[in-house]
Amino acid sequence: MDLSNLKPAEGSTKNVKRIGRGQGSGHGGTSTRGHKGAKSRSGYKSSRGFEGGQMPLQRVVPKFGFKNINRVEYKAINLSTLQELASKANLSTVDVDTLVGAGLASKGDRIKILGNGELKVKLEVKAHAFSKSAKQAIEKLAGTTEIL
Repeated sequence: MDLSNLKPAEGSTKNVKRIGRGQGSGHGGTSTRGHKGAKSRSGYKSSRGFEGGQMPLQRVVPKFGFKNINRVEYKAINLSTLQELASKANLSTVDVDTLVGAGLASKGDRIKILGNGELKVKLEVKAHAFSKSAKQAIEKLAGTTEIL
């Protein structure tokens, strides 16, 4: 063993072609950048969606519709669901914490009670919103509705 047959350890070096190190390397001159244009110059940065001056796709594609940034999303819960919950757990009051505990809503959800289904038990319901039919059905059985 002597200096003439030393080799780096397996996998310690990458076989990378060095660019811009003279004509003899095969990558001198333009250094693989081609001739002229922004990409050949130093300091070139392309912005996302830039298409070389052509009108970018995100500006060509038609946009339509409207997204209201002030929209309030509600988690809808029907009277039939309330009836099931009340009969299972033997409840007289249903509020947000009860519904979160039962897995029907998440902690930050705003809840709206809808009138689909039939209610057979007197309930005291606390929610963020009620439909007219749900409110009538709850109050018909002498129950109460409270808006949070």
